[in-house]
Amino acid sequence: MKDYKVSKETMSDIFCREVYAIVRDIPAGKVLSYGEIATLLGKPQCSRMVGRALKQVPSALKLPCHRVVNAQGRLVPGWDEQRSLLQAEGVCFRKNGTVDMVRCQWHYDE
Repeated sequence: MKDYKVSKETMSDIFCREVYAIVRDIPAGKVLSYGEIATLLGKPQCSRMVGRALKQVPSALKLPCHRVVNAQGRLVPGWDEQRSLLQAEGVCFRKNGTVDMVRCQWHYDE
């Protein structure tokens, strides 16, 4: 997660659209991490930029952003409804409150 070399200003509309296209494809009941999305885009060092792109997603796109978690399965701090949205889709949680990545991680080539 060393995206410190990439300036915020370099986050282009193209990058954001590519992130949104991947997020749009995540099926209900599955999750994907920021780092996995960055890797799929060929920019594995840009996981934080993925998070920034999702933070500014236009609500009109109605993307399932709640299906994106960090690599350990932790949810977005302060977004209380993320857990209930994931649970409603059947996402499994571990006792420590993180998403069970073994059972619920989506593999893009599936």
